[in-house]
Order: sequence, then C-alpha cells, then structure tokens
Amino acid sequence: MDALAGKLDAKLREWTPETAAQVRQHVAEVIALADQGVLDIMRSRAIEQEVLDLLDAPVSR
Repeated sequence: MDALAGKLDAKLREWTPETAAQVRQHVAEVIALADQGVLDIMRSRAIEQEVLDLLDAPVSR
C-alpha cells in the first residue's frame, strides 16, 4: 500500500467520526475530479494563498 494511503487509513481511525467523515468526503471529491481530468485546471490553494499574501504585503518604495 502506498505510504500516503497507509497514513490516511491510520488517521481516519484516530480522528473523531465527524472529522473522518469530512476527510472521506474531500478525498472522494478529489478522486472524482482526478477521474474527470480537471485537477490540472483547478487553482491550487497554495498558489491562491501566495497571491493573497502578496496582496497583503506592505508596499515598499
């Protein structure tokens, strides 16, 4: 089993049932998007955060 899948499996057993259910839902959504081949056109949250950080940065002159 892939190391990531093993870690996810272990965490799902550790988290509260509510948290585990939310994670399962998000993972299912990502799998569905990957199956549709649309992940590459989605905006990465990390990139989105970088842009927000740049907008919040003080202007230097």
